[in-house]
Amino acid sequence: MLHLSKWLGLSAVVLALDLYTKQLVLKSFEYGEHLAVSSFFDLVRYHNEGAAFSFLAGAGGWQRVFFSTIAVIASIVIVYMLRKHPTQKLFCFALALVLGGALGNLYDRLTLGYVVDFLFFHYREYYWPAFNVADSAISVGVVLLLIDSFKKPARA
Repeated sequence: MLHLSKWLGLSAVVLALDLYTKQLVLKSFEYGEHLAVSSFFDLVRYHNEGAAFSFLAGAGGWQRVFFSTIAVIASIVIVYMLRKHPTQKLFCFALALVLGGALGNLYDRLTLGYVVDFLFFHYREYYWPAFNVADSAISVGVVLLLIDSFKKPARA
């Protein structure tokens, strides 16, 4: 059980950092406002009603319930996997990042009806969709899960 609390603690740190940074953005920026930080990075305030990269953002509202349900189911599965594989450190670290990120975006969906995005990278006329701490944690977690999957011995 000690292993599980360590991983859930990491998820809680990700969740807290995500919610804190989103609150800072909500208090400091009007919707659509940009603050140029460098030639390739802006802080912004965007609202994403869809999934990653605003997928299904204009789908009429059903996507909020759909993505919230997926986040709840994924969170339950992740906690189960953390309990089942407590000694697989990279695997559990990755799952904890994904869990914290999923819960951060779920909180936004349930309380605001959209996810707050504020990190905006660009180069000349090329723009990466805005994202947030939760999205970053999920992305890093997924990459680490892929790396972990290549490290496991092949089954006969």
